Amino acid sequence: MFDANSLIAAIVRSGDRAAFAALFDHFAPRVKGLLMRGGAPAELAEEVAQETLLAVWRKAALFDPAKASASTWIATIARNLRIDIARRETRSRLSQVYEILDEEAPEQPDAMLSGAERDARVRAAMTQLSPDQYRVVELAFIEGFSHQHVADHLAIPLGTVKSRLRLALSHLRGRLEDLR
Repeated sequence: MFDANSLIAAIVRSGDRAAFAALFDHFAPRVKGLLMRGGAPAELAEEVAQETLLAVWRKAALFDPAKASASTWIATIARNLRIDIARRETRSRLSQVYEILDEEAPEQPDAMLSGAERDARVRAAMTQLSPDQYRVVELAFIEGFSHQHVADHLAIPLGTVKSRLRLALSHLRGRLEDLR
């Protein structure tokens, strides 16, 4: 008589390969059939069945016959593996969709033109700033320096950097109001 609990115990006790082979022969076709009844293609079901039995080999010490029967424990492992595979497939398909969307959406000529016009207007508005304000804006927004780094770079207090930025942005906002 087939006793899965004893076979799992033999695997835990001594890494008994014969016990594992008996478990594999008994449960692999059952797991595959279970997955195929759930809609998995035969190839995938066979792959998941093999992964399931491999997990049984690795996790045999975690099996507790007081919590569930061996067949329930093995079916749970198979179900969880199938869910993991489905999640990976979904993520993969979504990333492929995003890649296709990114490739299919080249920038429109009118958007490119308006972007170039906008850039030119911002550059022209920046030339209207005082040299001190221009330098602070340049370092903070074009060079990407932190406010503290701008202060250190120009050897001026941090409060002065923030004040110049606030005044410069207020000036630019007034000149570029219609771009919003």
